[in-house]
Amino acid sequence: MIAGIATGAYDDVRTGTNRTRQRGAIALVFATVALLLTLFAPLTSPAGAEWSPPSRVYIEQTGHTLDQVFLDVWRDSGKEASYGYPVTPEITLDNGHIVQYLQYARFEYWPEGDAEGRYFHIGNIGEELRPISLPRSIAAWNSTGEPKQSARSEESLRMAQAWLPVTNSAIEFSSRFVAETRHTVSGEFRDFWELTGEASYLGNPLTEEYESGGVIYQVFERGQLRIAPGEGAQMVPVGLLLAEKYGLDQSPVAQGDVPMYDEALFVPPPEPEPQQIAIAAGYVPGGGEVWIDINLSTQYMIVYQGNSPIMQTYISSGKAGFETPTGTFRISLKNGTQDMEGLIGGEYYDVKDVPSVMYFTGVGHAIHGAYWHNNFGAPMSHGCINVPVDLAAYLYEITPSGARVEIHF
Repeated sequence: MIAGIATGAYDDVRTGTNRTRQRGAIALVFATVALLLTLFAPLTSPAGAEWSPPSRVYIEQTGHTLDQVFLDVWRDSGKEASYGYPVTPEITLDNGHIVQYLQYARFEYWPEGDAEGRYFHIGNIGEELRPISLPRSIAAWNSTGEPKQSARSEESLRMAQAWLPVTNSAIEFSSRFVAETRHTVSGEFRDFWELTGEASYLGNPLTEEYESGGVIYQVFERGQLRIAPGEGAQMVPVGLLLAEKYGLDQSPVAQGDVPMYDEALFVPPPEPEPQQIAIAAGYVPGGGEVWIDINLSTQYMIVYQGNSPIMQTYISSGKAGFETPTGTFRISLKNGTQDMEGLIGGEYYDVKDVPSVMYFTGVGHAIHGAYWHNNFGAPMSHGCINVPVDLAAYLYEITPSGARVEIHF
């Protein structure tokens, strides 16, 4: 069942050519110099006003991105269940409108706004399925009353006739007449339409039901439904069909530094209780054992030399289903920079130039810098320990191979 259906228009203002959303500044990395020179520092959470979710994400299923208001509407309105995944990049039309095709819809951004001040719209793609004209042979057959010429001609005629409006008096039992478009909706199509928000999601019906190839169809302002033998009412991927019809480029784009979509990216980090923690003056070469303590409950790391803390920071450990193991470990291998690629739990990842990598298990768990997010303080990884890049570089320099790593709740 489709949940959280959006209305047909969504208010949002993008400014400039990049349509920048006003968000709070991100400042989550503690300066290494300050850590080394500060004798006492308050432990405060980065989850407050400084935290901000990403404005753009990469959808690995189709290799395209969703950005700003398009991303907001997609997330707020049922995501792929309602609109599918993006199949094209954003396209700027000659009139300045920005559109993007998804499997079941077309998102549109109108920089000038409409008469009601709305900037976002779900495209009326159903109207683009309307036949331009009747084939000459069908028109002749219809006007002269000659016998049907072929099954294909008869089917095309039924399809074209389905677009003709009906009168309220002509509706059948259990059918619902929609005065706005002068069409009816009934049966499973009516159930689907009403349960998903009626005109606010699919728009109003543009046709009556019609059959094609043994499948029953009905076109609505923003999409199309079908019922195949033995199946219930389902969405037709009209957005994908129109992208193919118009010859639009659907080639996947490079992910670059855009984070892969994960709803965890939009979850603020937890707010721990403020407290005062003593921090030593800094690392002293030859001054004793350097070891690392990681608390998964608070998502916090303290680095000690002997019994003296010399560095501390929020981290991101493994998210649900990819939990970081607990116990006592040792740094077994160090790599200054490394590409990381793999498949864990059905999720594929491919991250280039991961900095300051220090492995502490034999199955790929490592402490390393993370440049692709600023959500430290919340579980984000596939089991590794993500650290702000500057602090990861400092930790890499002072931590020898064989160093002890304690991970606990």
